[in-house]
Amino acid sequence: MARFLRRAFLPSPLALVLLAAPAAVPSGQAAAAGAGAGAARIFYVDAREGDDEAAGTTPGKAWRSLERAGRARLRPGDALLFRRGGRWKGTLTLSGEGTAARPITAGSYGEGPRPVISGGEEACVVLAGARWRVSGLRATACGWAGFRVEGRHNALGDVLADHNVAGVWVTESGAHNLIRDSRIAENNRMSVNDDVPDNDSGAFGVLLNGDDNRVIGNVITGSYAPSHDYVYDGAAVEIYGGDRNLVARNVARDNETFTELGHEPGGTARDNVFATNVVTSSHDRGSFLITRGRGHGVGPVTGTLAAGNSVYLPGRHTIGVSCADGCSAKILRLRNNVVKVGGLVGFEDGSGADDAGGVYDGRRGRFTPGARSVRADPRFRGHDDLRLRPGSPAIGRGVPIGPSWYGGAALAYDAAGRRIPLKNPDSGAYQY
Repeated sequence: MARFLRRAFLPSPLALVLLAAPAAVPSGQAAAAGAGAGAARIFYVDAREGDDEAAGTTPGKAWRSLERAGRARLRPGDALLFRRGGRWKGTLTLSGEGTAARPITAGSYGEGPRPVISGGEEACVVLAGARWRVSGLRATACGWAGFRVEGRHNALGDVLADHNVAGVWVTESGAHNLIRDSRIAENNRMSVNDDVPDNDSGAFGVLLNGDDNRVIGNVITGSYAPSHDYVYDGAAVEIYGGDRNLVARNVARDNETFTELGHEPGGTARDNVFATNVVTSSHDRGSFLITRGRGHGVGPVTGTLAAGNSVYLPGRHTIGVSCADGCSAKILRLRNNVVKVGGLVGFEDGSGADDAGGVYDGRRGRFTPGARSVRADPRFRGHDDLRLRPGSPAIGRGVPIGPSWYGGAALAYDAAGRRIPLKNPDSGAYQY
């Protein structure tokens, strides 16, 4: 397990609460949008034909470099667009502040593959400002993080982050940000991997060090890397020192763990929510949720909620849920989850987690299922299809829970976009 040395379309009701991200803008439309007094300005960046001495205000007068783009003094409502098919090396820093009504956007224009930024010394794209909407960019093979989010009230949507130590890193100062509808793939590089005991770290899909962020509707795959300390390491979404983050409606495949939580001595990682995520893996090793109590060096991690998740990890060296070193209801609450593993389906010590309405299946288990929970085969349709087959014990097994378990009423939908009923819900990420 990592030790934190570094700090698909959504249903329309959910879309109402998410911050929209810009799509690629055809150059003719963009030029027209920029015309007229008082209109938002649009600036263009072209890796092949641009010129940093140009005005940057039309595709024919585009800038060329990331450095010039980062120096632009953008105002609320402005847009910074990168030509599709272009490739840049270095770091793009997005500063400046938009407003709730007029965010600043960064996206793409033209035709072809999405713009690629690689090779940044630490991060390829740094969101240092506030109220930015970033979409359509790819950050790959960066020094550490693909996207580093330092600011507040920013949104990443339809971005691609791959082959980094961390696909998206939200720092301690990053708060109230949204990462949605994006592909976060093969971030399988280690930051620390040496012979010092219990210190390896890396292979993060999303690393959250900040508070009140949302990770919703993403596909997160391949955060799985060899580790000197742990054999393999990595996480789809890792939370270290972050409070009140929401991780919902994501599809996670072939990661070493889905989530692990902790904090530095004197810090907190409390009240984080994981809801309606679909987690599968073809690897022999892996886990769904790892948390801990006061007896661990990075604990206690308090107030974690996990509701309506579906998990299938058939490998023999797998763990469903681990709540160790002083587990209690104050550490972890579980509702209506379906977890099937080839190894240890659950581990708890102390007084144990607060569990209800779940279906658990594994070769071994060291935990006590709660009210209306059962140890049984959930009867998934397939290895990667975690919908329920007829006769599944998960059908009708869930206990009534309020919208807060899912992050609010607008998020109380299953993985297929169907409203989750308050009464008699099915357990897992899919209603039957």
